[in-house]
Order: sequence, then C-alpha cells, then structure tokens
Amino acid sequence: MIAARRSRGSHRPAVSRAAVVLRTSDDAVRRATGRSRDDWFARLDKWGAASREHKVIAAWLMREHDIENWWAQTLTVDYERLRGLRPPGGGRDGTYSVNASKTVGVSVERLFEHFVDGGLRKRWLPGAVMSLRTSQPQRTARFDWGDGATRVCVWFTAKGKARSHAALLHERLPSARAAKKARLYWLERMNALKTLLEARS
Repeated sequence: MIAARRSRGSHRPAVSRAAVVLRTSDDAVRRATGRSRDDWFARLDKWGAASREHKVIAAWLMREHDIENWWAQTLTVDYERLRGLRPPGGGRDGTYSVNASKTVGVSVERLFEHFVDGGLRKRWLPGAVMSLRTSQPQRTARFDWGDGATRVCVWFTAKGKARSHAALLHERLPSARAAKKARLYWLERMNALKTLLEARS
C-alpha cells in the first residue's frame, strides 16, 4: 500500500532501529565515511534534517562533509526511515525505490560502458528502454526508464585495474508491488551483467 503524501516538515514518530532494514552495515558506513551511522544521525538532527527534503539532506552531506553521492543517498534514506519520515521501502513522496549492486572482475571503464552504450547494454538488458539523462564517465549515469515515469541512477567505483563496483537505484516506482518486481528484475540482470563481462575478460 502506498503511503499517503505528507506535507513538508511533518513526520511520524521515530521508529526503533530493529524495525528498520538499513541499506548497509554500521561497519561499512564507518569505513566509507569515517564516522558511525549514529554520529551522522546526531549531526543531521542538530542541523535540522528532519524538517528538510531528501535532496537537500543528501546535498548537505556531499557539500559540507565531502561524502560520495551514493553514501550520501544511503545515509539520508536510513535517517529518514529511522526518524519516521519515510515508510519501509517507500519514499517521502509516496513512491518506492529499490537498490541492486554488483562487484565485477573488469575495469570500471568497461563496466560504465556496458551501461551507457545502448548496443552493449542490449547484451545484458534485452528489451529494456533506458534513455541516458546525464553521466560522469566512470562515476555516475542517470537514465529515464521506459516512458520516463521512473528513473535509474548508477554509481561506479573502481576497485583496482580489473575490478569495479556498480550501485544501482531504481526510483519513483508507484507501489510496493512494482518495487518488489523491480528488485527481482535488477538482481537477475546485474547477475547477467557480471556473467557476461567476466566471460569476456
């Protein structure tokens, strides 16, 4: 069931951590950002994040604390869930989003190319309509999905000369059912991408 749209600045009471599925482990947050999740949440509370929009919070983390986009988005979503600003699996605007990620044994250049090059993309994403909106080579790519009602964002990280990581977010999905279907789809397709690339490496 889609959560009802709420007015800006209003939110539900904070929920317990045990009731929320966080997107990454506490150890991963500390390794990537230099601080614990609880430390970041305390800083966000002090700054007044509970009354600010998602994109404003993420931008503040990137601008003021030099956090990479994907981690800024992750911390923001986790914060919103724990502070009761976002329903489980849903967004503050009543839409849903899903994540998928994969580490592949090829260079980040090849991995990036297989997302942004339409011909290469067909090899692991057949039948999909994905139109590139913006990109930063080997760093990020943003797409309109299908008719443009939903969007796909991908962040790329080099893990060495022949190893790289793609973290994908499919956002603006209209329902929990659509989100479940998209999650299964992307898990399958990211596995197909890994198989394809590693067979050719």
